[in-house]
Amino acid sequence: MPVTKRVVALTFDAGANANGVSSIISTLESQHAAGTFFLTGDFATKFPASARAIVSGGFRVGDHSINHPRFPTLTNAQIDAQIRASAATIYTTTGAHVVPLFRFPYGATDYRSLAEVNRLGYVAIGWTVDTLGWKGSSSGITANSIVARVMASLRPGEIVLMHVGANPTDGSTLDASALPAMINAIRAAGYGFVTLDAILR
Repeated sequence: MPVTKRVVALTFDAGANANGVSSIISTLESQHAAGTFFLTGDFATKFPASARAIVSGGFRVGDHSINHPRFPTLTNAQIDAQIRASAATIYTTTGAHVVPLFRFPYGATDYRSLAEVNRLGYVAIGWTVDTLGWKGSSSGITANSIVARVMASLRPGEIVLMHVGANPTDGSTLDASALPAMINAIRAAGYGFVTLDAILR
């Protein structure tokens, strides 16, 4: 069902590293903005303090697989193992349940992998705009360009894709840097912030 309310879901994928987590949490808390984080099982294992900080901050978490493979290349049994193991790891680490939120690594899916994810009780969550912050400052991306990209795509029910980690080449955490100005710009346009659960309802 199309979303008609002027709301935006800020979403953050967490896999490679946790360099931007503290800044992102601090911004969301100080701005009283909702956020949804998609964790890989490996992230929860390698950065348990960050995973717990996300959950203890009251933020919703979803499943992003164990180690970020391309799901169309996996068998159904491998898909099951990826999702079940990740959910169990995240729960053991943080106490949070991820069902029914799932995001395909790379956004890569096909009919079979989507059907298997749905069979396990999950809803696949994509996005309406990718900030491209993950490309890093070495690719010419800036905090200002991120805000401009998000605002150019602004519409009711917008789902913004961001990442909590630093770019491996230049170490920039552009999504974290752009977030305060992004929230202010979205609010100035008359929009509020919700979790993905609210949009799904």
